[in-house]
Amino acid sequence: MKQDKFLTGILIGIGVLIVLAVALFFTRQDKRDYIAETGPDAVVHNYVLAVLNKDYQKAYGYLADLEHKPTYEEFRQSFFNGMVNPGDVGMDIGAVDIHNDEAVVSLSVYYSNTDPFSSRYASEDRALLVLQNDEWKINSMPYNFWDYNWYQEAFKPY
Repeated sequence: MKQDKFLTGILIGIGVLIVLAVALFFTRQDKRDYIAETGPDAVVHNYVLAVLNKDYQKAYGYLADLEHKPTYEEFRQSFFNGMVNPGDVGMDIGAVDIHNDEAVVSLSVYYSNTDPFSSRYASEDRALLVLQNDEWKINSMPYNFWDYNWYQEAFKPY
């Protein structure tokens, strides 16, 4: 009889944990919202969010208007061809260093492992921005969010 009560208590405890986990999953707040573009760090935040949301038109709007800028179709194709692949990458935005009409935003890029026994790892990187028409525009980002063919002169064979 004691074993039946003990087993029943364990099963009730497991049931409560499952209900709690499901409730937390459906009620948690997703804090991935666009923010006011008041500085270079906000522009980087919004660009990354647009890329993650696959809102390529919005993301393209954050690119600087410089020589050899990709067309919208070239930009979009970089995602479809896997040249830009944010995948399971996270990012923390750090310090902003502004010099006249250029800005450097420090980033911590987090990569998750496929190995269940390893934790994620981070690398320090940066985003480069330029001020154009009183708006900050992105000139360069880390690999998972940027195709290094953008802003490069097209190769011309002899």
